[in-house]
Amino acid sequence: MHILTLVKWVPDAQLERTIGEDRRVERTEGVLGELDEYPIEAALQIREALEKSAPETTVRVTALIMGPDGASTALKKALQIGADEGFHLDDEQLAAADIYATSAALAGAITHIHKNHDADSQLLVLTGMASEDGESGAVPAQLAQRLGGLAALTQATSLTVESDRVVVDRVSGNTRQKVAAGLPAVVSVTDQANEPRYPNFKAIMKARKKPVTTLSLADLGLTAIAVQSKISLIAAEPRPEREAGQIIHDDGTAGTQLADYLEKEGLL
Repeated sequence: MHILTLVKWVPDAQLERTIGEDRRVERTEGVLGELDEYPIEAALQIREALEKSAPETTVRVTALIMGPDGASTALKKALQIGADEGFHLDDEQLAAADIYATSAALAGAITHIHKNHDADSQLLVLTGMASEDGESGAVPAQLAQRLGGLAALTQATSLTVESDRVVVDRVSGNTRQKVAAGLPAVVSVTDQANEPRYPNFKAIMKARKKPVTTLSLADLGLTAIAVQSKISLIAAEPRPEREAGQIIHDDGTAGTQLADYLEKEGLL
């Protein structure tokens, strides 16, 4: 079985974000997205469960990332957590890609990787619920469609693989659902699904020897037109800093002061 996890290099939330001349967040510093650790952990748990129940089963976990050179740091973290191999899609034509272009490029990469490395294995593609920088959550469904109309099971709070199908628990509104689909399939994993493991020193050292393959659009047989974004960013500016709230001291007129404030702000 081949479990392919998608990961992303995102701006470090601990650092101040700067918008560059191209109206986009400068990514000189980045990390593996926290939400991408959950699909990696899910893949590792599936592998452990399958290899325990059927020792003859071989499960390969790979991590795929799309981004510039700096994205390799996030891919390295995915290998330290436990992925067996990494693939880095790095092409200047993909700079500032929107979700349309992103899903097209990633679908091409997944097809290429699976065809050339594990063509005879069942394929399960795992993603995070969203990325911390884009937060659209739309890529998994688009990806499933581009991969030949695969089933897209989104917002999974738990998942297991049973024979040739994946079973997912998910929450939709105020309803809990259990759904299943045959493999191959695409599943987006939420931050409620598990508790990602922290790589120890042994895992960090082991990751240094794991293979990483860099891919370009040409390697995938894709042209720049095939991954051309549909959306253009025409303006971007930092959000205004939050102003300090007004403190009301209760000297016996706190209720009146609060009512006056709410009326002033148009909230009454």
